[in-house]
Amino acid sequence: MAPALVHVVDDDPAMRDSVAFLLDTAGFEVRLYEAGAILLKRLAPPVSGCILTDIRMPGLDGLELFRRLRSAGHTLPVVMMTGHGDVPLAVEAMKLGACDFIEKPFGGEALLQALHSALERGGHNGTTDPSLQEFVRRLLTLSERERQVLDHLVAGGTSKEIGRMLDISPRTVEIYRAKVMAKTRAGNLQELVRWAVLAGFA
Repeated sequence: MAPALVHVVDDDPAMRDSVAFLLDTAGFEVRLYEAGAILLKRLAPPVSGCILTDIRMPGLDGLELFRRLRSAGHTLPVVMMTGHGDVPLAVEAMKLGACDFIEKPFGGEALLQALHSALERGGHNGTTDPSLQEFVRRLLTLSERERQVLDHLVAGGTSKEIGRMLDISPRTVEIYRAKVMAKTRAGNLQELVRWAVLAGFA
């Protein structure tokens, strides 16, 4: 079986190189692009694999690249790389149909897992996944205050900002956040946001 192909789009040469090395070592075939416009120019049918793109880039950013890929009829699964504080952008990308997002700096294992999952699902973002239905059931166990904290977390709020909005201390927000994580069994914020978006709660 031919190795899965990953198209990596990032304007940072060091980032492209390190991701390429990691993916190459893991047995992927890798193509590198320094800008979304170059990817759009070079993608010709039949296209295979998946796209790993940074969300913040000069010129054509990850969101706009995603929109143009879809309007050009490309249905490749897309995983977004985001920086700290880009959760609202990642949420928007997933609402548009991106498979997943991964927050920098990320570990190799987390990246490989996101890509394998995206390749398995193809261009679909997993709405029929049984674990998603399980997540929805767990969401229903949240108290009203826990739901409010979840909503603000998905919107990219920090503990300080959420505390201000809900008129509670940042420490109390942290306690509610821990309860939300425990009840939903999300491994990290990225997983929590991903499931909340897929479940239509964001």
